[in-house]
Amino acid sequence: MDIDRARTFLEIVHCGSFLRAAERLHVTQTTVSARIRTLEDELGRQLFVRNRNGAQMTPAGREFERFAQAFVRVWERARHQLALPPGSTGAVALGGELSLWNPLLLDWLVAMRGKRPDIAVHAHVGVPDQLLEQLRTGMLDIAVLYAPQLLPGFRVELLQEEQLILVRTPGTGAGDDGSGGRDDYVYVDWGPSFAARHGAGSPVFGEPGVMVGLGQLGLSYILRAGGMGYFRKGTVARHIAAGELEPVAGAPEFTYPAYAVYAEATEGRPEMQDALAVLKQAVD
Repeated sequence: MDIDRARTFLEIVHCGSFLRAAERLHVTQTTVSARIRTLEDELGRQLFVRNRNGAQMTPAGREFERFAQAFVRVWERARHQLALPPGSTGAVALGGELSLWNPLLLDWLVAMRGKRPDIAVHAHVGVPDQLLEQLRTGMLDIAVLYAPQLLPGFRVELLQEEQLILVRTPGTGAGDDGSGGRDDYVYVDWGPSFAARHGAGSPVFGEPGVMVGLGQLGLSYILRAGGMGYFRKGTVARHIAAGELEPVAGAPEFTYPAYAVYAEATEGRPEMQDALAVLKQAVD
């Protein structure tokens, strides 16, 4: 079976539309239709029913989905194996969200190379949708995410339940209840779940003067310019110990769990077992 046909099939499943699949694959809709028609001819079964709302899988399509996923993963694994540097016995590709690269992914990368120097390691940093797409198509073996989407055939394993705490630079104008001026507060976008809970349960700061999409950027900003914001407890611990930051007493804390997502079919590989074990050690 042509790998492009399998990818096209999975893209339609993911998007729910021949047109959107064509846009994401950077081909024409005619090409997408031709690939699926050829695939259906080879299998002797109709895989999709097209209607005004897009495309829905037939029972045969739902059954074929897991085989297409396995086929694409095997193909990507073959590409990685053939591209191994001399002396390597295997490869692991791990990706994580932007705010996780330091220190978690960095610690994992260093520890993995120390424990298994014979394993070629590929580390990626990206946004959740991109990482899930790379995981789904086999380009990643493991994705570390804060709010992963459940995918059939993939396992989701809790790594840590970190806390987001409100901290401030000494002298920042905030009361013990966490209230403060809009010019002091830096809002970090920790995702939709945090936004909902933050709006419902946190002190009212008004419209923040600074909004950032990356925790490390917000932290670097308040360390240089002063202010307050919510950050991961483990990340700010050393700054609190050094007297550069202080927790805001009485301010609510928010749970911020991180998960490892990987294909169930790959968890038995020795390099995957080592990669997951080292990842858990890095969290600890």
